[in-house]
Order: sequence, then structure tokens, then C-alpha cells
Amino acid sequence: MTMTRRQVSAGLVSSGAVAATQTVLAEETGSVELPPPRTEGGKPFIQALRLRRSIREYSDQPLPAQVLSDLLWAAFGINRPATADRTAPYWRHVMVIDVYAAMADGVWFYDPKRHALNPHLRADIRAQTGTQDFVGTAPLNLIYVAHGERMQDISAEERRLYASVDTGFIGQNVYLFCASEGLATVFRGAVDYQKLANTMKLGAGQFVTFAQTVGYPKI
Repeated sequence: MTMTRRQVSAGLVSSGAVAATQTVLAEETGSVELPPPRTEGGKPFIQALRLRRSIREYSDQPLPAQVLSDLLWAAFGINRPATADRTAPYWRHVMVIDVYAAMADGVWFYDPKRHALNPHLRADIRAQTGTQDFVGTAPLNLIYVAHGERMQDISAEERRLYASVDTGFIGQNVYLFCASEGLATVFRGAVDYQKLANTMKLGAGQFVTFAQTVGYPKI
């Protein structure tokens, strides 16, 4: 039986099974429309700071669609629709960082304007997002990619520096969201950058800055 888009979307929210629904939606549209992010609730800020930490042991349990939606919005979503500004600051008000989600069903590009995931690669490349073993089985690895070609009038070293600062802001948003929601995360620089860039088929001027693993802590 062919499901309508509304039925698929309802199933996404009710089942919490991200990967299966992504496959259905990708076959229909090529992209995944995420549920609207929840912008209220969560733990108080000071409590989230107290709980913030890096964790390197993960369950293979996938993230429910709503949690994935909230996470991506918290990371670098649009919090001021009138100006399309983001939840994290960015260099000279020039958008240079893209967020990719590497999961078991492939690599997805986060589109903040549509709050959707667009397919980038169909392969499971989680193991290539870092040098530690846990990255290959954790449900989600965020890959932060910079557009160096948009950073005019500065050297290559400065481009990497400022792109890394922007990435750090996003990574801290992810840390605080995970602390609030009982998720595990770790921000990582142990990455074979050139190999990952080649696998992702990044464009000229683009480069990976860091990666960040997210999932449920292993009990």
C-alpha cells in the first residue's frame, strides 16, 4: 500500500524510527521534512551547563525524528525567521558552515531554511568520520564543513581559524542540547580530514573542520 505524505509524516512522529521513514520520504521527494522543532522546554540553562560533558560510549539506538529535529535546530537552525539568523553566531555575518548528518542510511545535508534533510551520499560512512571505534556504530555523527571560498581577503590559515571558531559555537549548542535531553555527545578533531573530504566529494574551497558524535549513552 502506498502511503500519503501525511501518513508518512504521522508515522515519523509516532514511531520514532528515523531511518525507516527517511527511506520512504527519500524515495518520494529526495529529502526528509523534519517535524517542527520544539523551541520551549528542556532543562534550565545552568543545569544544562552542570550536566555538560563528553561521552565516548554509545548505544546503537537511533534518535527519534523529533529529537533529531530539535537537535539540528539547536545546533544551527533559524531562530529569527524575519532575518533567517541562526542559533549560533558566524564570521562577519557570512554563512560559511554547513552541517551534515552521517547515519546508517547515508549522509544528509541539513537545510535550515526548509528545516529538512537533503540526501548527500547513500553510503554509511560513519566509520570514516573519526579514528575512534565508537564513531562507526553511534547512530549519528555530525560533520561540520566550511566554505573557505566564501571567506574573502584572508589567508588559508585564517579561514581555518575562523571556520573552527564558528564550528565551536555550533558544537557547544549541541553539547548543551544533549545535556538537556539526556543524550551523549563528543566534539572531535581526530579525523582523517582529506579522506573524509574525498569520500564526501566536497567542492573546491570546502573543508571539514570537526565532527561530533551524538547518541544515547551506552548503559
